[in-house]
Amino acid sequence: MHATLLGVLGLALLGALQAQDSVPVQTDFQQDKLTGRWYSIGLASNSNWFKEKKHLMKMCTTVISATADGNLEVTSTYPKGDQCEKRNSLYIKTEQPGRFSYTSPRWGSKHDIHVVETNYEEYALVATQISKSTGSSIMVLLYSRTKELSPERLERFTQFSREQGLTDDEILILPRTGESSRRER
Repeated sequence: MHATLLGVLGLALLGALQAQDSVPVQTDFQQDKLTGRWYSIGLASNSNWFKEKKHLMKMCTTVISATADGNLEVTSTYPKGDQCEKRNSLYIKTEQPGRFSYTSPRWGSKHDIHVVETNYEEYALVATQISKSTGSSIMVLLYSRTKELSPERLERFTQFSREQGLTDDEILILPRTGESSRRER
């Protein structure tokens, strides 16, 4: 009985470890091609923050640039009230190309970021596993080089989000915003 219990626990642990790495990363990831301006077209998450704020969310602009040491500087500008707010994040490269880590200075949450798939010129699908003291969540982002994407790309985003265990209520195609003339905070 004791050996059976240990065997079951061992299999459960192995399954949990495999699930942790089940998010794929773009094959032959080319970091330099990911840099530049992107629009956030879709966002999906099971976090409480997303559930509370999703009715306020709109498309935002994100600029990705490489740092001298091979990390990514990610700057997102999004509408908030009658202004535009800017948020900067430094994604630290890992040993696996296309995978980055980030720790939020504000919340202390740890982010495991995977560039799941991209063709660099049209779209990028990015999945982030977020861990903090109160629990974990997942976030999936769909980026586009333009403010519109084909129905096939939108469906791929929805399908991948569902594969990560997210429900239709947790998946959002972000409404477009006009070009912001509002000042940044």
